Amino acid sequence: MGGVSRASLDKQPHEVAAMFDGVAAKYDLTNDVLSLGLTRLWRKEVARAVAARPGERVLDLAAGTGTSSLPFLAAGAYVVPCDFSLGMLREGKRRHPRLPLTAGDATRLPFADGVFDAVTISFGLRNVQDTQGALREMLRVTRPGGRIVICEFSHPTWEPFRTVYTEYLMRALPPIATSVSSNPDAYVYLAESIRAWPDQPGLAARLRSAGWERPAWRDLTSGVVALHRAYKP
Repeated sequence: MGGVSRASLDKQPHEVAAMFDGVAAKYDLTNDVLSLGLTRLWRKEVARAVAARPGERVLDLAAGTGTSSLPFLAAGAYVVPCDFSLGMLREGKRRHPRLPLTAGDATRLPFADGVFDAVTISFGLRNVQDTQGALREMLRVTRPGGRIVICEFSHPTWEPFRTVYTEYLMRALPPIATSVSSNPDAYVYLAESIRAWPDQPGLAARLRSAGWERPAWRDLTSGVVALHRAYKP
């Protein structure tokens, strides 16, 4: 970890990578606990939105340990899980030795142009320093007519619930993380980065600006999470 226990909101890549290296062993368990088990529901909705078909090539960015890639594999697609945390990839290789886990930076993807039918990223775009650069890179490696699906924390649509949710993020989440995570300070960053992330129309605008067409979104859990989908022209 080199003394880094959490990343700052300017999202220096070495800080973010080190932070995720430090939480790799218990990352999936911690997410299940903090989301009250909702991560499993959200993964099912991502798989439904991607709608991978047999023989398609799917790039799963910020794949971490590879758990998010398993539904695409089960659908018969060829999936490439990609992450820039080597600690996450090592843990993923231990759990899923047959997955082609690949090290890569979302802003400089190690793939040729137009090779994927679909690109997806769940709870990872928020951690990339150059969001627009990453969205343009995803566009580059997607074939014409291909799709992007982004699953990310967002802004609850009902004002009273939004207030309760914000209080949970800033007050309850770090103490809960302390009891289950190998690096609870990382979840302070998690809470701060969620608050700073754009709302649903804001992310749709970023997709359009990066060259994606027909961006649309669907709220999950009252807008705690939003699924965005768009297409390459």
